[in-house]
Amino acid sequence: MEDALGSAVGPHFSGLRLDSRRLSLSPSSSPSRSASGNGTLVAAPGLAFPKAEDGTRKPFVIGVCGGTASGKTTVCDAIIQQLHDHRVALVNQDSFYHGLTEEQSEHVQDYNFDHPDAFDTDRLLECMGKLTSGQSVNIPIYDFKNHRRCSEKFRKVNESDVIILEGILVFHDQRVRDLMDMKIFVDADADTRLARRVRRDTVERGRDVTSVLEQYVRFVKPAFDAFVLPSKKYADVIIPRGGDNLVAIDLIVQHINTKLGQHNLCKAYPNVFVVHTTFQIRGMHTLIRDKNITTPDFVFYSDRLIRLVVEHGLGHLPFTEKQVVTPTGSLYMGVDFCKKLCGVSIIRSGESMENALRACCKGIKIGKILFHRIGDNGQQLIYHKLPVDIAERHVLLLDPVLGTGNSANQAIELLMSKGVPEDRIIFLTLVSVKFPLLSYRWAIPPSLCSFWLVSLSLSQTGP
Repeated sequence: MEDALGSAVGPHFSGLRLDSRRLSLSPSSSPSRSASGNGTLVAAPGLAFPKAEDGTRKPFVIGVCGGTASGKTTVCDAIIQQLHDHRVALVNQDSFYHGLTEEQSEHVQDYNFDHPDAFDTDRLLECMGKLTSGQSVNIPIYDFKNHRRCSEKFRKVNESDVIILEGILVFHDQRVRDLMDMKIFVDADADTRLARRVRRDTVERGRDVTSVLEQYVRFVKPAFDAFVLPSKKYADVIIPRGGDNLVAIDLIVQHINTKLGQHNLCKAYPNVFVVHTTFQIRGMHTLIRDKNITTPDFVFYSDRLIRLVVEHGLGHLPFTEKQVVTPTGSLYMGVDFCKKLCGVSIIRSGESMENALRACCKGIKIGKILFHRIGDNGQQLIYHKLPVDIAERHVLLLDPVLGTGNSANQAIELLMSKGVPEDRIIFLTLVSVKFPLLSYRWAIPPSLCSFWLVSLSLSQTGP
């Protein structure tokens, strides 16, 4: 469940869709057939990524290089803030310094931290390789006061849509450069960089001004001239004035968004809709993932997330245009909600979504379906109670977690056996893994599958 919740990222859908479902409920106006299904999947956060050799998606890797204290971190933070709809991982080259030996620590003033040999590039490549292949990694934490890696502490970085690799020498090694889809060089005046370096090392790293200046003259400036400045030629984009150059940052973010494009599944499955994840949504995911959260808080924030799923699902119902007169006597052309609607929850977890549905749809009828699991794949129908006129209604099928997809498949087949057209079934789920889309009903050609699925979060792994 933790991994499934943690991967919530993608585009938010809101509002009514003005497409072939717009004004008619007749079969002739049903959504067009697609390669994966005629239904709609509103899933959580995601992107269209560069493809790996095996056809799987790859994250978009950005390299940010520049001299010491040039504003690289500020630029990275600004990019992350504007890419809030996507999962972004920041990897600092500083985390991969070699730890100093006892002998080196005794003469630390003579150690050149700005030389390429000071970094464990092989370890950096290992971590980046895992991240670009969609795996989580433990990034080492470097103690700049003791000049050693913290042996028992790591920073876990999960699968991401965008990976930003930042450091003074990230362009120096061709193996590292080859991982990057975009290379940014942050340029700043030398005096400005020196002033920032003095302030940072004295305040954050516990050093005195004299040692900072001596290191700058002996190592930092010569290394900049020998290694950092020559790597500027590899940059795709050069940002003068660093983080103060908001125009350049805005243009870079626009380019990144264009490159990322639409979620992979939306291209293969036109009925898949991905919900953009905001910091507010990720904040709620963070709270419910915390093992120390109290039960009332877990229920409260889970209900908020479920409410979002329900609201987005309702946005995919058909509507008719309606003209009303406002209190000022003006005419307003709006829309009228779908009248024939009911909910069906898959017992027991589906019942947790009923309150949100009732809060959005006053007086809505809700049926129930209960399955008993037999082994890993089998399901046996134990109980169902559905509205007698369900064949005439649009059905919101409720189950907060979509794992193997077996219960969902059987519930959809049951509804179809009761006369419900498949394209009138909207499956609402809070967390959906990806492998159900690759098996059983989910894998058949879209021309044979037309139910809709609305989810807040897509995960690479099972829940």
